[in-house]
Order: sequence, then C-alpha cells, then structure tokens
Amino acid sequence: MADLLGRHDDPVLLEMEAEARATGFPAVGRLVGATLELLARSVGARRVFELGSGFGYSAYWFARAVGPEGEVHCTDDSSENERKAADYLGRAGLWDRVRYRVGDALEGLRSTSGTFDVVFCDIDKAAYPQAWELARDRIRVGGLYVADNVIRSSAMWVPDPSAGRSAAEGEAVDLHNRRIAEDAHYLSVIVPTRDGVMVALRIA
Repeated sequence: MADLLGRHDDPVLLEMEAEARATGFPAVGRLVGATLELLARSVGARRVFELGSGFGYSAYWFARAVGPEGEVHCTDDSSENERKAADYLGRAGLWDRVRYRVGDALEGLRSTSGTFDVVFCDIDKAAYPQAWELARDRIRVGGLYVADNVIRSSAMWVPDPSAGRSAAEGEAVDLHNRRIAEDAHYLSVIVPTRDGVMVALRIA
C-alpha cells in the first residue's frame, strides 16, 4: 500500500524516515502521515496542535495541509528534537508555519490560547486520558481530535517490561478510547492503520 504514496518521496521526507528506522524512533510512518494530511485538509485545517512532535515527522504532514498561512504547534521535551525539526522542516520549506515548544506537551496546550482545527495526540500513553480531557473543549465544532497508537490489543500493548510496556498503559489507552466513544459532542472511529488511529469529529 505504501507504494501508492510514492508521490511524497521528497529527499527530506526520506531522510526523516531513514532516521526513524536507524534509531528506532516511533515516527507515525508513511501511511499514518498521509492519513493525517488528508484528515487535516478535509476539515480545512489552518491551526493544528501536536501533543508530542519528536523531530517533526508528523508535523511535516500537518504543515503541508495547513498551507503557508497556517500554524502547526509542536511540543517535545527535547531541544535536540527541536533542532532536528528545524533542519528537516526548514529544508522542506515548511518551518515558517511551525511553532515549536520545548517542554511538557500538556502544559504547552494549556498555555497556548485559542481553539484548534485539529489536536493530535502522540505522547506517553499513560497520559492519553488526561490529554483527551484537556483537548476536547479546545477543538472547534467541525474540527478533529486524532490520536495514534490506540488499539490496545496490538503488539504495542502486550505487557512487556523489557520493552517498557506496562498493563497500566494499555488500560489508560482503553479508558481514553471509551471516554471519546461516550462523548456526545464527538463522532469517533478507530482507523486500524498501523497501531490504530483514533479520529473524533466534534459535532456539537
């Protein structure tokens, strides 16, 4: 299926994907990335907030979607990831629409004013329920909440202490998913791509 996305094979994107493979960094990958861009474009997104940005791989796709007048607010606790994102997205011609904050992602959302067209969650899984509660009222009607890694039954959520995966993290993701599904202000579905992508549309 990824072969159908060859039109995105620009050199900077390939470099980012190569770094993710070489270092084991959990970038969302090509299929999820293209999905993020499509979702953002589908709601006419001009203002996106990312909870967890790493070195800018998912921001690459959102920055394409929002256009030169848009904003992608990125968060990560690593200044080195900010440096890498500035390099990659700068060379891709996308850095001018990125606002990168080094520090806690949830605090970053709290301290950034206004509403968003899309909030994307890809932080520590134990914090997913808190991320949802913080984000749900910050998204405009017609906007989207999107979260990666939400299929609890996938290999990612099989408890394995040696890999840093705990049963508590899986339970947190499950709670996150159930709270979204039960929220009358949102219409949601889990897209079973990779480790699952939650897509929730605010309808009221």
